[in-house]
Amino acid sequence: MKSVARLAFLAAVGLCANSAAQADSFNFTSCHIDAIGSDVSGSGCNTATSFGTVTLTDNGSGGVKFDVVLNSGDRFVETGSGAGALFLFNDTLTGSTVTDITATLDGVTQTTGPGNTFPGGFSGSTNLNPGGTPPGVHADGTGFFTASVQCTVASDCNGGSTPNINDLHFTVTNATLTQLETANANGNLFVADILCGQSADLGFGTCTSGGPTGPVDVSTPAPIVGAGLPGLIAACGGLIVLARRRRQLVV
Repeated sequence: MKSVARLAFLAAVGLCANSAAQADSFNFTSCHIDAIGSDVSGSGCNTATSFGTVTLTDNGSGGVKFDVVLNSGDRFVETGSGAGALFLFNDTLTGSTVTDITATLDGVTQTTGPGNTFPGGFSGSTNLNPGGTPPGVHADGTGFFTASVQCTVASDCNGGSTPNINDLHFTVTNATLTQLETANANGNLFVADILCGQSADLGFGTCTSGGPTGPVDVSTPAPIVGAGLPGLIAACGGLIVLARRRRQLVV
């Protein structure tokens, strides 16, 4: 019986340890796309106010997994407005690299390599333009950023001709959540260069016709707060207390 109690206790601790991967999520809510055509709203995003999310997860191996997911209808592009990148963030850490980059369309991985959707594949950069004043590369209206994810061959992703991709997934090594959730001088954490195409039925408003392109950013300094982690902590605490009580009863 003592062995059973110990197993119950260890199982409770193990469940909590394996489930408590820390993750923070942020919303793209700030539009820097110029109005085009007959739009008179003054914004290329028209009434749209939300464009997707960025979720950072501690991978437990000294790195951070990024999942950048655009709202349905929006897709990634590369233009001069977004510094020629699909996604920008801040990383000047020594030894930090961007690895394992994949792009998906509605969850389906898009192929890379000769003869495929993205012949040149994807690349990631950190510590961009370290000697600049300020360091980094500039995305219109959002400031300077020191890290990016982009198509290795720029012509694969130029402007509105970019193949349809609405999600990016990659890992940043030798970094923590806190280090990668650092705002630039403009107060911005992340930028995506997008072609805005979402419709009003999404509940986030609608973009102008004609497929305007440009940067949208995360300027909120705090992640989306939910009950996930506090709830998990409470549940784990309850499991551990229960296991201890059962152990006391059978000893």
